[in-house]
Amino acid sequence: MIVTHTIDETRQRRAALGTVALVPTMGALHAGHLSLVRRAKQLADHVAVSIFVNPTQFAPHEDFEKYPRPIESDLAKCRAEGVDLVFNPTVDELYPPAVGAIELSVPELAQTLEGEFRPHFFGGVCRVVAKLLNVVRPDVACFGQKDYQQLRVIEAMTAGLCLPIRIEPCPTVRDDDGLALSSRNAYLDDKQRKRGLSLSMALAEAERAIADGETDPDEVEGAMRRVMATHDVRVDYAAVRHSKTLKPLDLINLALEPVVCLVAAHVDRVRLIDNRVVAAE
Repeated sequence: MIVTHTIDETRQRRAALGTVALVPTMGALHAGHLSLVRRAKQLADHVAVSIFVNPTQFAPHEDFEKYPRPIESDLAKCRAEGVDLVFNPTVDELYPPAVGAIELSVPELAQTLEGEFRPHFFGGVCRVVAKLLNVVRPDVACFGQKDYQQLRVIEAMTAGLCLPIRIEPCPTVRDDDGLALSSRNAYLDDKQRKRGLSLSMALAEAERAIADGETDPDEVEGAMRRVMATHDVRVDYAAVRHSKTLKPLDLINLALEPVVCLVAAHVDRVRLIDNRVVAAE
């Protein structure tokens, strides 16, 4: 397995490879990331993984400094999965101090939901993903549906910039209890984890309500909020949206289009997100 730290070396190494599938990560790899690696292996001759904790998507009050960085463990997991190339740059390599900052945005998708509570977030995500795609130049890049809005933003950015890269959505991976895998789950103790399960429970309740014929998005959103409220979590949003545009709906009609139910909430100081796409059977 090749491990690179600079843009120039990464490009040189990539040029010697055939088709490449990229899995961009911030490290602290878990089974969800490894599922992306396994999907990537099905899509290309070689797999590249980027490991970079991106400072531009963290607000000053967020956990950038405390974000886990178990690089040796991450490299061992990549090696065990047969990854061909790992790009692990420093902050100064991707954001040279002498080079002015650039801005990228997809306003129609990025200013709602997560964008309301983390207005800095998607600008930072677009900046780093555009850089990683330009450095590695993969044929396909794999992103998890657990970060659903991020997936839609990246799809739109890639199309808008005419990048010759296919974005491959990959299913959310969950623990046996239903909690969506996230690097931030490591911050939860046992009691907090049980409260965190209210997010997946709220999504299950939304799916049941829609299956039972509920067509009013407000009613479904209220049902999700009630489930989470009973578990003492602070809700940022519980939303039912168009699955592609993320726009609010007047009516749920699965015969016309799937919907996506999205939730975000705080378990004490730990912020969790989750989602579920509901489509006609």
